[in-house]
Amino acid sequence: MIQNVSAAWFVVTRLARDRSALIGLVLIALLVLAAVLAPVLATHPDDVFELHPSERLKEPSGAHWLGTDRMGADVYSRLLFGARITILIGVIAVGASLALGVPIGLVAGYHHGWASDLLMRVSDIFLAVPQVVLAIAIAQTLGPSLPNVILALSVTYWPWFARVVYAETRALQKEVFVESTTALGASPWRLTVLHVLPNIASPIIVRASIGMGFTILTAAALGFLGLGPPPPTPEWGRTIAEAREFLPDAWPPPTPEWGRTIAESREFLPDAWWYAAAPGVAIFLTVMGFNLLGDGLRDVLDPRLRRSAARDG
Repeated sequence: MIQNVSAAWFVVTRLARDRSALIGLVLIALLVLAAVLAPVLATHPDDVFELHPSERLKEPSGAHWLGTDRMGADVYSRLLFGARITILIGVIAVGASLALGVPIGLVAGYHHGWASDLLMRVSDIFLAVPQVVLAIAIAQTLGPSLPNVILALSVTYWPWFARVVYAETRALQKEVFVESTTALGASPWRLTVLHVLPNIASPIIVRASIGMGFTILTAAALGFLGLGPPPPTPEWGRTIAEAREFLPDAWPPPTPEWGRTIAESREFLPDAWWYAAAPGVAIFLTVMGFNLLGDGLRDVLDPRLRRSAARDG
C-alpha cells in the first residue's frame, strides 16, 4: 500500500514539473468538475431539455452567458450537461477496449502458435481500416443512439491496446525475472497477470489517456454526422451540426405551412456564432487536455524515453 502511494506521488510530482502535462491535468479536472457539478453550475438546469421558441438564438448576455440555441435552450447549461455525456462515452468506450484488448494482447504475446497469429491477424484487419470510417459504418448500421456510439468506438479501438500489450509482452519474455518465474513452475496465468501485466502497465496507461482524447473526438464526429445520441441530448458534436442547419427566418412560422424555399431560410452561422463556437472550443480543450496529459505520462512512466530525452538535451 505504501509503495503504491509512493509511486502515485512520484508520478504527480513529475507531472507537476511538466508545464504541458500540468495544463492537460487541469483541463481534465475542470471537465470532470463541470460534469459532476453541472446541476449546480448551470444557470438554467431545468431548461436543458425544454423548448423556448421565444428565446431562440439569443446572443450571449447576463441571462444567457453563451447565448441560446435554435430551440431557446441555454447553450452554457447544455454544454455542462454535455460534459457528462462526453465523459461517459470516453470512459466506457476506452474501458471496454481495455477489457478486450489487454487480455488478447497478453494471450497472443505470451503464447506462440497459430492461435496467437490468428488473434493478431484479426486485430490487423481492424487496424487496416481507419477507425473513424469503421465507427461510422457500425454506427450507421446500428442506428443513432448513445449505446451504439459506445459500441462502435469500443469495437474499433481495442486492437490498439492488443497491439501495444502484444509487443510489450513479447519484449519481456527474455527478461530474467520471467524466465526465473517460469523455471519455478509458475502457471501461465500467474506469470502474465501477476508479473508481466504490472511491468507493462505504463504504456497501457499512456495509450488509455491518449485514447480518451481520440475517442471523444471520434464520438463528436459521429454526433456531427447525426449518428450520435438523438436530440434533445446535449451532445457536443450534434450541437455543432445543429448550428449549420437551415430554419425559416420567422419563428414560429406565421402559418402552419412549412413549404418555404431555401431562399426564405437562413443558416445559423455566422450570425449565431456562439452556437457552434461553444461546443467546438469545449471539444478542442478536452482533446488537448487528454493529449497533453498522455504525453506527460509517457515521459514520466517510460524510463527509456526519459533517458533518450536526457541524451538529446
